[in-house]
Amino acid sequence: MLIRKTFPITTFHGYIKLFSSLPSLELDTQLRSLCEIPNSQIPEAFSLFSRAVESHNTLPSPSTYNFLVHAFSRGFNRNGEFGKAIEVYRKMVSYGLSPDIVSYNILINSLCKEGKLKESMELLVEMENLGCEPNFVTYSILMDGFCKNGQVNEAFGLLKEMENLGLEADVVVYSTLINGLCREGDFEKGKRLFDMMLAKGISPNVVTYGCLIHQLCRIGKLKEASEMFNDMMGRGIKPDVVTYTGLIDGLCKGGLVVKAKEVFKLMALEGEEPNNVTYNVMINGLCKEGMISDALQTLDEMLEKGLRPDVVSYNTLLMGLCSNGKVDEAMKLFGVLSKDESSIEPDVIMFNMLLIGLCKEGRLDDAMEIYSKMAKRGVVGSLVTYNTLIGGYLQMGLVNRAMEFWKHVLEFGLVPDSATYSVMINGFCKMHMLNIAKGLFCKMKASGFSPSEINYNTIMASLCKEGSVEQARTLFQEMKNSDHKPNLVTFNTIIDGTLKSGDIKSAKGLLSEMLNMGFQPDTLTFSTLINRFSKLGLMDEAKKILERMIASNLPPDSFVFDSLLKGYYSRGETEEIIELLHQIADKGVLLDTELTSTILMCICHCTDKVDIMDFLPNFAQESSEGTSILSNDLLMKLDIYLPTLDLCYE
Repeated sequence: MLIRKTFPITTFHGYIKLFSSLPSLELDTQLRSLCEIPNSQIPEAFSLFSRAVESHNTLPSPSTYNFLVHAFSRGFNRNGEFGKAIEVYRKMVSYGLSPDIVSYNILINSLCKEGKLKESMELLVEMENLGCEPNFVTYSILMDGFCKNGQVNEAFGLLKEMENLGLEADVVVYSTLINGLCREGDFEKGKRLFDMMLAKGISPNVVTYGCLIHQLCRIGKLKEASEMFNDMMGRGIKPDVVTYTGLIDGLCKGGLVVKAKEVFKLMALEGEEPNNVTYNVMINGLCKEGMISDALQTLDEMLEKGLRPDVVSYNTLLMGLCSNGKVDEAMKLFGVLSKDESSIEPDVIMFNMLLIGLCKEGRLDDAMEIYSKMAKRGVVGSLVTYNTLIGGYLQMGLVNRAMEFWKHVLEFGLVPDSATYSVMINGFCKMHMLNIAKGLFCKMKASGFSPSEINYNTIMASLCKEGSVEQARTLFQEMKNSDHKPNLVTFNTIIDGTLKSGDIKSAKGLLSEMLNMGFQPDTLTFSTLINRFSKLGLMDEAKKILERMIASNLPPDSFVFDSLLKGYYSRGETEEIIELLHQIADKGVLLDTELTSTILMCICHCTDKVDIMDFLPNFAQESSEGTSILSNDLLMKLDIYLPTLDLCYE
């Protein structure tokens, strides 16, 4: 509850000043002229005002004081002249003049915009003490200020105070509060306030609906957002460009790009012109769904309507092109933008997009050409620039070039981040330079960065590959105590390495631990177990895993069957081989070169009655579809020449 202090509106001293300094029409005219838009000269007006009040000979009229408060507050919005408005207000009060309600509302609004909510409330008290009662607009301004500052409870307190004064809340007040609740993520309370507003017979406006639709999109309730949008249209309330853009953005982010396109078309049909933000949102959504041709058409439409795509538009499109493997098209578009007559000045984000796309494809010469253009244009590279180039060169095994850019990072005063260490760890692991990768991993932790799951898994996989399983298991234990717990990839990696070392008991223990942590085996888990058990000759174990894999609705692939066949072959188990061939035929497995070779090896082992190699196609050559053929194509021929095998095929 606010405490209102009272004191006389005027003082004897104020009256003396008021009556001894009569207003001048000439001064009023000059001050108003200097404040007139669009050629306002606020500093000159304030200087004239200051000289006048200091001389005490000529003072502005009360109406001109109010005018100056308005003008100087307006100037604050553009040039930071709000202090001048406050000074005029203080002078006005000191001369016993009471500003009008409009002046107070303007001052309070300016304070709220500057985030000075405490001062705005003090001014509210002061205006009441000077006999100027706050009106509906005053409270609306204050509630808006508190809501935008995340103090929604205080805003509701002002609503209650306003209602106690007999001032009824309207759609503007309700919309302000609903927006405040939505900004805080409290959609349910916002919706209840919306329903309360409707119950009171207050019709919502475009702002009310826009707030709720935007929040529904933010929390992923796209169906409800669309329904509210339709309700809005049904009430005859025309959505504005902000509402359309918010819904389109939400639909795109939710993967409903086709629905977003429908809303985009509806927007034009309803006569609401999309702006640059709308087009950028639509282009971004199309690019993320790989609909590049549609994105380019949208850009063309934007140009046809006279809108000038900005750097965000082109960055979005370049990202989409590069992400979808259309780097050459991205380079062509960049070439057009790089021309002198282009109004777009490429920024560091644009250059980074191209560098990422080119490095991803191993086109390092082209990447260096882009980097050179970047330098010529005076665009300073960011950490993303150097992370990309370091990673690109390491992927190609060019350590020296990668280290040159690492030196640039240090020379330019850039601080390596977790991404820098990650690309280097990954690159050195792929080049089997594990000691350097481990050193970077330690340096990363010493620098205060918490390694990610990918960092742990990368080092762990490399340790397992080189046979350092104990080190990998030590790292696994460290990971369990870190901020990033083991995931399914981690378990697949460590189980594979443990089985590779022949430690079956520990591998089974890890599998149990994985299940206890709630991870369900995936295709890679089953494939790894089957492969390792088969290599160790534990075919009963391998067969059980196969049965579990099939029961989990995960179809075995050529790698799984190849592992099993080789395992049975090493044990000379002909019946199991033939049974497995039946399964391969039944499932119509696509055979790669490795599995084809294994099947032939096993068939030769199964029978010595016929030289089957004379009757089979030449599997050393690629088939019409590449290196794979259907199992039936092979098994049908085998069945013709080896009917004793009794192979089933469709």
